Amino acid sequence: MTDEQVITDVATVLGVDRSELATDTDLLDAGLDSVRIMSLVEKWRSAGHADIDFPTLAGDPVLGSWIELLA
Repeated sequence: MTDEQVITDVATVLGVDRSELATDTDLLDAGLDSVRIMSLVEKWRSAGHADIDFPTLAGDPVLGSWIELLA
C-alpha cells in the first residue's frame, strides 16, 4: 500500500482534506475514534494486510507510524 493511499483512506474516514494531514499528525487529536479505526482495520485487512489490528493502530495513532506499518 502506498503512502498516498494510507493518507487518502485516513482523510476519508475523518472527513478532511488530505492536505490537513501530516506524517506527525496524532489521529486521535484529529478526531479519529475507535469505530473509524476499526473501519480502517477492516479495509486494510481486505487489501491484504492481515497483520493490522486495532491495538496496533490505537497504540501509536500517528499517521507516519501507520504509513510505516502498511508500507
